[in-house]
Amino acid sequence: MNLLQSRSGPRTGDVYLAADPELISWGLLPNALAEPVLTVAPDTVVCLDTISHEGILEDQGRDPAAFFAAAGITGILSDTSLVAQARAHDPAVQGPHVITGPIAVTGAQPGDVLEVEVLELRRRTDYGVISNRHGKGALPGEYPRPPQDHDPGEPVPPTCTIATVDATGRGVIAVGDGRELRFPLAPFLGIMGVAAATEEPVHSVPPGPHGGNLDIRMLGVGARLYLPVQVPGAMFYAGDPHFAQGDGEVALTAFEAPLRATVRLRLHTDPQMRALAAVLATPFAETRDDHLVIGLDRDLDLAVAQATRNAIAYLAERHRIPGSIALAYLSAAADFRISQVVDVVKGVHCCIRKSDLEGL
Repeated sequence: MNLLQSRSGPRTGDVYLAADPELISWGLLPNALAEPVLTVAPDTVVCLDTISHEGILEDQGRDPAAFFAAAGITGILSDTSLVAQARAHDPAVQGPHVITGPIAVTGAQPGDVLEVEVLELRRRTDYGVISNRHGKGALPGEYPRPPQDHDPGEPVPPTCTIATVDATGRGVIAVGDGRELRFPLAPFLGIMGVAAATEEPVHSVPPGPHGGNLDIRMLGVGARLYLPVQVPGAMFYAGDPHFAQGDGEVALTAFEAPLRATVRLRLHTDPQMRALAAVLATPFAETRDDHLVIGLDRDLDLAVAQATRNAIAYLAERHRIPGSIALAYLSAAADFRISQVVDVVKGVHCCIRKSDLEGL
């Protein structure tokens, strides 16, 4: 079993942040009252450990060693076990996710933009979980399927599928009859965000202007996520690590498994970037090839509409393209992809090819 334990193995960057119980939050995201566990200057490269919530939840027994042992897996991360044992968690009012942080960035003020450049993602285990539970996902009421002896008066137990990584670095799901499904891995952090400008508790599941549980699978190594700063210090955090996810994440979770992430935290205070963030009022991102403009709403149609409006606003702000021309271009050339449909607030990301905008 390959394990990248806390405080061991490669740790690139200027500073390292472990996922110890006192350095994480479980189920709630930072708000305006949150205190940082680390403070860094802009342009600092931070290496941080993240752990997955799968295997430590209440309906999984709050005992990751026993949960994974039932699937024949014996190697457990020490920080995962410590969090399961040491931290209180109330699933009635808190989300499932474990996030590392928050990290204050010196000088960050509301209206600025925090750029998170993903430099490296290392797998900490070679196993993880894909779960379908609580009548959620794209097919609530149909999945999970109740066992044959199920009492109709009781909740349907979750279906937790164990996925592993083979020697070639591909994901593996056993079919159950001796056959296996294999697929490529594409690690990313499902949650990256800044503290929300509220003193109320912030549930970890729905994404919002603060970022959070965006679940955009394109935000892997090389991607840059731009987060409009909501509170002084920005208060960056990360979690919900994935080894792989399909657009939509239709079961409820994808291949959830722990990662060691290295990110560079840049601070943009220039008027142009502040103006763009104010126009969009949502996070935005870029990869090597694409600009990503985001729409978020409980209604998927409205999320598509917001992504379309934001894409038109982006093209106007950055390239002075009139709205009617921008809409025609988006319809002819841009892809609107469903980020996820399972996090209460649904996500859509519009992909605009950088090469299409060269010379404008």
